[in-house]
Amino acid sequence: MFFYFRRIKIYHVENISKNKPILLLSNHQNALLDALLIATKSGRFSYFLTRAAVFKKTLVSKLLMSLQMLPVYRVRDGWSNITNNNAIFETCTELLNKNEAIVIFPEGSHNLKRAVRPLSKGFTRIVFDTLEKYPDTDLQLIPVGLNFENAEKFPDSTSIYFGKPLSAKDFISENRNEDVLKLKARIQSEIAQLTTHIPSDNYDETAATLNRLQVDYLNPKAVNSCIANHFENCETNRKPKIKGIRLFFKALLILNLLIPYLIWKFVVQPKIDEVEFVSTFRFAIAITLVPFYLLIVWLFLTFLFGIKIALIYVISVLIISLLAVKL
Repeated sequence: MFFYFRRIKIYHVENISKNKPILLLSNHQNALLDALLIATKSGRFSYFLTRAAVFKKTLVSKLLMSLQMLPVYRVRDGWSNITNNNAIFETCTELLNKNEAIVIFPEGSHNLKRAVRPLSKGFTRIVFDTLEKYPDTDLQLIPVGLNFENAEKFPDSTSIYFGKPLSAKDFISENRNEDVLKLKARIQSEIAQLTTHIPSDNYDETAATLNRLQVDYLNPKAVNSCIANHFENCETNRKPKIKGIRLFFKALLILNLLIPYLIWKFVVQPKIDEVEFVSTFRFAIAITLVPFYLLIVWLFLTFLFGIKIALIYVISVLIISLLAVKL
């Protein structure tokens, strides 16, 4: 993650309890990278509810299960599969009773639009089922806002805002249906304050104006204020003019990683149907094919010129990578 992102800004991670059961409820823009960011930056070893469609292949399913990912079925997966969620929700209840952490993306799908979409009610069932079975559980709900400068591009920058914990018990009354609606509305409102939320009315026009103003998407509070104030007194994010230096090191990096780059550009990327998966697959290439390629080059150079020259080359490539990403 350090080599992939130019900047990763973390805010208010102290809001996450180390010894209480918690549900981390986040917006969902950038496919698997959203889960990886929360997994590595939240300070908790979490379980993840993941759409069941990615568990279809046996090998992939075993791999995801080993990473503490649990399949959850949606209506689009077929009504006959919805009942499979019963066992998953029961598992979540037992995990929370053991003071574990679970991550849920309650929007139910990913989308690169800078807006918080309507939440599904699956997470509310986990909340209320847990408190019904274990009423003394001090379940904490943590809204999370993930923000990206430009999720399709590389390198990108991101900020993660962990909201103030909400006690699940505060949403319990004698009318569960009303409790569900209140909880959904509150969590959606909390998440919308932690990430850029562009109203659906005139979305494209608003987004174009924000881009023209060069607002700092890593600061959602300022961007949301800019929208609310009709683009007056908006904070900008004008970057220093070092684009030429960045392009130089990026070209140098591509030259040194030419084979992985060509595989990405002409084999993998053309097969990606959803733009939200571009960063995920690019990251997958970066953590698998690139290290393997560097290992092969290192062995080849060691054989021809000795281990010292080979190490100098590999270290040089790592330095070039950092300069290409961080500048």
